[in-house]
Amino acid sequence: MRRRHVFKVCAAAGAVATATLMTLPSATAAAHSRPVIGKYHHVVVIYEENHSFDNLYGGWGKVNGQRVDGLRRQTGKQVAQNGEPYSCLLQKDVNLTAPSPLGSTCQDPAHGVTDSHFANQPFTIDDYIHPADKTCPAPGVFAPNGVLKDSAGAEPGGCTRDLVHRFYQEQYQINGGKQDRYVTGSDAVGLTMGTYDTKSLPIYTYLHSHGAPNYVIADHFFQGSFGGSFLNHQYLIAARAPVDTAAGPGGADAGLHSVVDANGFPNTYPLYTPTTAVKDAQLTQACGPTANPAVACGDYGVNTMQPSSAPAGGGAKLPLIDDTVYPNIGDRLSAKNIPWAWYSGGWNDAASGHPGPLFQFHHQPFNYFAAYAPGQPGRAHLKDETEFLSAAQQGTLPTVSFVKPYGAENEHPGYTGETGGSDHLVTLLKTIENGPQAKDTLVVVTYDEFGGSWDHVAPPGKGSPTQGVSDQFGPGTRVPTLVLSKSLPNSGVDHTVYDTTSILATLERGLGLKPLGSRDAKVADLRGALSASWRS
Repeated sequence: MRRRHVFKVCAAAGAVATATLMTLPSATAAAHSRPVIGKYHHVVVIYEENHSFDNLYGGWGKVNGQRVDGLRRQTGKQVAQNGEPYSCLLQKDVNLTAPSPLGSTCQDPAHGVTDSHFANQPFTIDDYIHPADKTCPAPGVFAPNGVLKDSAGAEPGGCTRDLVHRFYQEQYQINGGKQDRYVTGSDAVGLTMGTYDTKSLPIYTYLHSHGAPNYVIADHFFQGSFGGSFLNHQYLIAARAPVDTAAGPGGADAGLHSVVDANGFPNTYPLYTPTTAVKDAQLTQACGPTANPAVACGDYGVNTMQPSSAPAGGGAKLPLIDDTVYPNIGDRLSAKNIPWAWYSGGWNDAASGHPGPLFQFHHQPFNYFAAYAPGQPGRAHLKDETEFLSAAQQGTLPTVSFVKPYGAENEHPGYTGETGGSDHLVTLLKTIENGPQAKDTLVVVTYDEFGGSWDHVAPPGKGSPTQGVSDQFGPGTRVPTLVLSKSLPNSGVDHTVYDTTSILATLERGLGLKPLGSRDAKVADLRGALSASWRS
């Protein structure tokens, strides 16, 4: 069975968590009297996985007569490494290749595309891979180019293959705001231009049904940093890239630095050939005379690394982050005795040594910090998603809740399907909206990063037409974001430029907390979304 039963609770692990909580100061269990934002005393952040705005919400249309800056069919022309436009989109997903299973209708051999079914423009994935199609791998099975529909071992869910989403690759894809090298800079090539039928998504259907909460769609919300889930989870809670303290000369991790070519690119892909020797690794390129000055250098962890604390997977591990030097939002909240928790699907099983096959260790950002290691006081703030559901039902939500769904329910391409993840998101929202704290709770639904998919809106940065705060680490591609509550007066559209650290800015300014870094100190907070609801 593909979907994980989210209401399963590990009794033993739950007892341990309860015992640990009893050791915390009683003030942390008390209701916090200061509103976080507007009139709301509770904020819930649901952190989904790996979709750009156009990929998922591009067809949203209008909200109360206001147009969402969505998918534009006339945009999106992608260029080859030499800057010339493609005629066709090369495909590597086994369900999208030509001449089989799709007929060949286009050729562009001059740019490395022999047979293709797709012109150089966005296309709708649902037209070829339906939500119920058996195209998903069994949990834990790696299928680099996807699973052929109805093949042996295929499971339902309408999965595509995964797409590369890494630090240096995304910067090349964005191309100074031109947004025209997503295909060339991807291992999944043409799939980067795929989109979903927005109005068929369970989340869209739910929000437009009778009795649903009002919402504001933030159509200029960008992922905090370039690259993938590991780094963007760090930006969600700490607004910075972590430093690998073992990466200096002679250090155990000195060999984990990336090497990029003259284009700032670190790898070889079907449509990209490096200009010099490259290395696609966990850390930024090392600083020095041979470093490419156009992109970040140093000992920063930017691509997936594992935590040093259990639970953790195999591979390179990031040394524990010292909270006294580099604090996170949990540290700030705890210092003020403000109740908060990070709720993760499958956490109890993983913490007890029995992680589910789709539990993602690098999606647990607090577990990289020393104050949240096993046996440390901060560990009590790391909880199972089942405890969030209970708290929402019982009216005992803390002031700040972060919710991270389990892998099978987080919408990540490659190992789960979009519709199943959207179904789970609706379940979470209904649980909140049917609970006793619904009118006092503001929910932010956003995505950690773009998942390798194209978007037509340039993020803030050098050469970009979008004005906003930026640095050498981001922000990256635009991601889907909703702000909603049962007590919002109207639904609407907010065009304010935000990034992931805007969530931190909202908490910090609302609760009187010191900013964690330069980005969250400068970005817009989410008050604009509340204003958009009142204006509508």
